[in-house]
Amino acid sequence: MPAPPPHQCRVLATPWDGVYGTHIDSARHYRRHSHAVFGVGWLQQGAQTSASGRGQVEAYAGDILMCNPGEVHDGQPLGGPSRRWRMLYLEPAAMAAAMGAPDAAALELTRPVAQDARLRLALEQLLLRLQQWSGGGRAAGADALACEESLARVCELLTRRHTLAAERPAESATAINPHIHQVRECIAADLLAPPTLAGMARMAGLSRFQLLRHFEKAFGLTPHAWLLQQRAERARSLIRGGAGLAQAAAACGFADQSHMTRLFTRQFGFTPGAWQRATARTAGLQ
Repeated sequence: MPAPPPHQCRVLATPWDGVYGTHIDSARHYRRHSHAVFGVGWLQQGAQTSASGRGQVEAYAGDILMCNPGEVHDGQPLGGPSRRWRMLYLEPAAMAAAMGAPDAAALELTRPVAQDARLRLALEQLLLRLQQWSGGGRAAGADALACEESLARVCELLTRRHTLAAERPAESATAINPHIHQVRECIAADLLAPPTLAGMARMAGLSRFQLLRHFEKAFGLTPHAWLLQQRAERARSLIRGGAGLAQAAAACGFADQSHMTRLFTRQFGFTPGAWQRATARTAGLQ
């Protein structure tokens, strides 16, 4: 009996019920089947041909892959022995919540294969952040917020380019929501336990997509990036006051000291250790 074709699959947890990711490297020929979930991802390497709800399609490295619940499809390598792809799967209720739709019946992904560099980059960032979140002990707070921001970016691009969902009302190109400063104050009030993106959106009376756009327009950063900068600033203040590096990292909500060092160096151009030595010498001169 011949050996089965090589196949590796890794399942990725997420902070949300009804959402999971996969990373698959496989030479398998998949028979016709369907899923009860929405799927969106991209082909990382190789090529494949597959049946879909819209006929036979081919996909190549870099292409976006999409499927709707109940959509029958299959798949096999094209032009080589194997292919590698990464996917995000959302149960219908989770998809509706992520897309800001009243229910999943109003949603349909329009193409099984598409070329969309912006969506691919957004998916890459989302899956990377989910991998970091899962590998970091599934911590709450900033890491989960980063994942939520990335999911909102993906869903915004899907809504604009790849669904049949009803169009949303046009937004003003210049006006900034008056509650956006209140949102920032809420983040600043507790840097260790920031509100969720959904909570911020409710506070401002916006969708999650709109919240990201208004916040970035007002402050030049996404909520997660702004939060990380404030944590780095607090760490700098604590270290100057005599706190140890590990103590400062824990007090500011960083996963560990190395995480603080990366963010601190990126923001200030020098390491926390260099800052500690410099401020210790300054204190000794006083």
